[in-house]
Amino acid sequence: MPPSSFAPPPETPHRRRGVEWALAALGLCLCAALAIGGVIGAATWRYRTPGPLLAARAVVIPAGTTTEVANALAKAGVIRAPRLFALAALATSRAGPLHAAELQFPAHASFATVLAILRTAPPVEHRVTIPEGLTAQQITALLEHAPALTGPARLPAEGWVLPNTYDYLYGTPRSAIIARAHAALTHILATLWAARAPDLPLSTPVQALTLASIVERETALPGERPRIAAVFENRLRLGMKLQADPTAIYAASKGAGTLPHPLTQADLATDSPYNTYRITGLPPGPIDAPGTAAITATLHPTQSPDLYFVADGLGGHAFSRTLAGQNHNITLWQERIHSDPP
Repeated sequence: MPPSSFAPPPETPHRRRGVEWALAALGLCLCAALAIGGVIGAATWRYRTPGPLLAARAVVIPAGTTTEVANALAKAGVIRAPRLFALAALATSRAGPLHAAELQFPAHASFATVLAILRTAPPVEHRVTIPEGLTAQQITALLEHAPALTGPARLPAEGWVLPNTYDYLYGTPRSAIIARAHAALTHILATLWAARAPDLPLSTPVQALTLASIVERETALPGERPRIAAVFENRLRLGMKLQADPTAIYAASKGAGTLPHPLTQADLATDSPYNTYRITGLPPGPIDAPGTAAITATLHPTQSPDLYFVADGLGGHAFSRTLAGQNHNITLWQERIHSDPP
């Protein structure tokens, strides 16, 4: 009987090997599918699981690949599994790119929270405050120690930055903060100069800034500034020496603005164009960075005949129009400080 046309072909070694290879390939595909499924399952499980970060932290995210971002997060302790995180980022890529910036991550942030922050959160904002009355040396030191700034801090001439609080992002050059503070000072000085009181003994905005820097250092009481400005402007009109202690301190400290000891007679005798105990009139420039209030007070002084003032021992000053009145106030001050308990 002839063989059936439906009978399987005879088995040969070559055919046997082909079947084995096919089965092996199918097995590898199944293993790969199971592995991928396991990875996806693990990534899915971690997607909303709280992360390892114990406390909120700002992290600088580099501009790079997803892997580099994941490694930076892992190094900072925000996530545990950078490869799974990279897979989660890839799987949710339609939500947007990952941004390079300094970003704030909350404690125990999940993959979902971290990815949302990387895509939508604003960068961390830093602030640096330049207080009123600091010298250029003091402001330079302050900026050099401010976090997240870069580059050198080279200030313009003494007094030509406006004391204020300035915000900035990670990596901002110190020169950018200084440029903003200088532009702010230039603007406010021009504005206030244009609205100054009439008949001031000041012929230029620079002279106004210079006198304001002295007023700034003479008192911490806002209400006293216009009256102290009046004393100095009255002296300028009469050709009297200003005899302002802050100028002697500036000269004796070589611009540092502070001395390691109380002001002495030797300090008052320092030979310097900034020492108003030695020169008549204003110094050649400011001795610190005055604030807006001190500049305003200088350009709108109190209408007063006073020519003298001295500390009253209570945090303010006593004013007088005569030398006799000044000497009386000095006596009262000495009696007060010697009668106070140690």
